[in-house]
Amino acid sequence: MPLIRLIFSVLFALCAATLPAYAHAAEELLIEPTAIPLDCQKTPAKCQVKAGQPEETLALNSPLTSETAPVATTASAPVAPAATAVTTEPTVIATPVVAEEPAPEWLPSARDVKIELIPEADLKAHDLWPRIRGGFAMGDLNSKLIAHHEKWYVDHPEYFARMTDRARLYLFYITEEVEHRGMPSEIALLPMIESAFNPGAYSRSRASGIWQFMPSTGKKFGMQQNWWYDGRRDVINATNGALDYLQKLHDMFGAWDLALAAYNCGEGAVQRAQAHNRKHHLPTNYASLKLLKETRNYVPKLLAIKNIIADPARFSLALQAIPNEPYFASIATPKHIDVKLAAQFADITEEEFVALNPAHNRPVILQGSNDLILLPIDRMETFRANLESYAKPLVSWQSYQPKKGDRLDQLAPRFGLSVENLKSVNGITAHGNISTGQTLLVPLNGEASASEFEAFNMQLVPTDSRSGTKHRVRSGETLGGLARRYHVSIAQLKQWNGTLKVIRVGQNIVIAQGGSSQTEGHRHKSKDRPRKVAQNDSNNS
Repeated sequence: MPLIRLIFSVLFALCAATLPAYAHAAEELLIEPTAIPLDCQKTPAKCQVKAGQPEETLALNSPLTSETAPVATTASAPVAPAATAVTTEPTVIATPVVAEEPAPEWLPSARDVKIELIPEADLKAHDLWPRIRGGFAMGDLNSKLIAHHEKWYVDHPEYFARMTDRARLYLFYITEEVEHRGMPSEIALLPMIESAFNPGAYSRSRASGIWQFMPSTGKKFGMQQNWWYDGRRDVINATNGALDYLQKLHDMFGAWDLALAAYNCGEGAVQRAQAHNRKHHLPTNYASLKLLKETRNYVPKLLAIKNIIADPARFSLALQAIPNEPYFASIATPKHIDVKLAAQFADITEEEFVALNPAHNRPVILQGSNDLILLPIDRMETFRANLESYAKPLVSWQSYQPKKGDRLDQLAPRFGLSVENLKSVNGITAHGNISTGQTLLVPLNGEASASEFEAFNMQLVPTDSRSGTKHRVRSGETLGGLARRYHVSIAQLKQWNGTLKVIRVGQNIVIAQGGSSQTEGHRHKSKDRPRKVAQNDSNNS
């Protein structure tokens, strides 16, 4: 028993001697650690110190060793009583080890942001307008009319915006062709004053398409025109024909302003004006010629457009960017196909499809010599895939042969059409209410087609509301045969065609009377054509 009491006494004394030191260490551990500098988080080695350095410079995440452990200076551990014969060294206060946190992500400052000016060459690579500006080569013209037309466009910014918006579909292709021929890039802007890039523009003098070709001039430059198709509205054919014609006129007159004047009013008119000036010993340049009012305004209007494109900010007008890359590509149709279905296959609106393919007069595109259609270049694969996977008929229309004298207002409801739609689909004049016997295009109306769709009316030229429906004479045809075919009398054919006596192969004769006919000029259009185009523009916006 005395031995046990002795052991407990020694243990009690030992505990009493060491307890204050442990309590002090616990107090130090409860002190909130100092925040870690950002540099220490990124590079801990910078904050490591050798023994003897002040405690506050030691990185908290550095390992504590006997060499680097700091010595406590706030209090010394109490000395054990002599009775216990226990001695202690100065107590080492352990600084808590904090786990290393990931360094924050680097945030750029203003000095780290680089601002570079895009070189003009790189800008041209992305936007078409700088490329066009770089190709301007026509000389200036001393004319007050230029400022007059500049002001008109400034006063009509909505018109200008619609015009340039439509241009984005065609302008890259036209610019490529103009550059390929070495022409000034002002020529690429010519459709702006011809049609405001309206693919359906049609003047009072029967000029059609974005380049406003007359029927006779279009045929001269290879633009086929029939009941189904009008090559004057074909973007590719008309562009190539217009540039061929302009190149010919430039070779003839030696100056682009004279070539443009001849494009507008005909080469004969310019030649006569030059001959008049030579006779009176006057200059024969464009500014000196006495020309029609429209032709006198023609070149100044183009130069006004050029000036606006060159510096739109000066006129407080905005140009929407046009990518300097192809917008469309061509693809062949393997069979006849509905316009509406072709647009669906390409996943575009019917309006956009027609804007790219305005030459097709009917709701069916015929497979044949004019079977190429244009599609946005990023929709080609979509069109191919949908066409290949489509198992139904591609045409929902059929031919119908009415009897002469049938009323259109009675025929239209039979096929689920209004009279206006029936006339529009078949190119019948607004005043034509009685059938002439011409084969009509009508919907299947839910009925299954008995056979593959066959083209018809191939010899009919586009309907003109003033001159009526025409037929192009083929070899072996006679006046009497045509009268029987179209259910009219020979006397009527003679009356409609100026006391016609003999017909020749390739001749166009009227087989269904329309309104009053009008003699066409070579390139002359109505003096009010710019206003009419503006009206068409607003209707098609």
